Amino acid sequence: MSASTPPSSRRRFATPLLIAAGVGLAAIAAWKLLSPAPAAGPSGGPQPTPVRVATATQEDLVVRLKALGTVTPLHTVSIRSRVDGELLRLAFSEGQHVTAGELLAEIDPRPFQVQLSRALGTQQQNLAELDNAESQLKRFAELQSKHFVSAQDLSDQQSKVRQLQGRRQTDQAAVDEARLQLQYTRITAPVAGRMGLRNVDVGNLVRSGDTEPLATITQTTPISVLFTVPEPDLPAVVAAARANPRLTVEAWDREERTALGDGVLSSLDNRIDTATGTLKLRAQFANTDESLFPNQFVNVRLQVSSSDAVVIPNAAVQFGSKGSYVYVIAADDTASLRTVVLGPADGERVSVREGLKAGERVVVEGIDGLREGAKVEVVEQDPPRTGA
Repeated sequence: MSASTPPSSRRRFATPLLIAAGVGLAAIAAWKLLSPAPAAGPSGGPQPTPVRVATATQEDLVVRLKALGTVTPLHTVSIRSRVDGELLRLAFSEGQHVTAGELLAEIDPRPFQVQLSRALGTQQQNLAELDNAESQLKRFAELQSKHFVSAQDLSDQQSKVRQLQGRRQTDQAAVDEARLQLQYTRITAPVAGRMGLRNVDVGNLVRSGDTEPLATITQTTPISVLFTVPEPDLPAVVAAARANPRLTVEAWDREERTALGDGVLSSLDNRIDTATGTLKLRAQFANTDESLFPNQFVNVRLQVSSSDAVVIPNAAVQFGSKGSYVYVIAADDTASLRTVVLGPADGERVSVREGLKAGERVVVEGIDGLREGAKVEVVEQDPPRTGA
């Protein structure tokens, strides 16, 4: 049988607990008495909500579609030899700008000069034989009229003349072909552009069937940019192209920090790519400073419309069950909810067709704590921004 705890022991344990509880209650009471009371508004109500606002402006809003594009030359030509022979000379430097018709390379012409001489000799020989046959035909015709030669002899002579006349045409074709082959030993630029790196050195034997070209020419001025737009944007692009066939197109670098050039829309593809749901477009740039380089990736901005409208930042627009709305700040710094009808947008800005006037202030930050008629404190205001 265990002994029970003496009453004096229980009192010794309870006394420290009561002292600790009393100290805690005293500390809480002191904190409440010494803590400052929350500040009240001017009328004793809740504190105003801090917000950042922007002013609606009346400006010319330029609507642009953004896309990724690839710089594509209008002409890229692989320079190849049309005849077989030794490469005697390269008349260009790597990276040089050449004009159409300028000499680029020369193949050893001597074998082809020999072929031309042979063809000319054969032609002269056959022409002399033809002259003799035609003279005999005239004599046969006179003699046959006097019955000194038979009609068969005259017919045979006529056939011989026609045969030699046909040979004359064949000889002329052989001479023309030999001249053409000799002409092909001088390789000229078919288009103007910038030369690439050479693939063959002087002294090598080149053939017309070689797979590797001597070099390539790429036209860089002017140059084009190929890009695509999604199918939902196609009606706006087509309508804008019909109204203005030369729509403005801007090319920017990958980070969209530097403008590389301004061009115009030159053509639209005739069908949508079913695999991607996009339409391919081509824009042409003068590229006089050659800031656009073939096969370069660029950001494209296609201007599809421009109109005078009330413009606000996108951040000010909220969406609810009744549509789009903004919070407008009155002159007495009170917020009011207003339904708006939006128009075209360009980047971080959107136009407002109905519900807002130029000069009114709209909330762009601090919207979450706002209610109709709530008092606000404007902590920062975005400066008005003009259209680009």
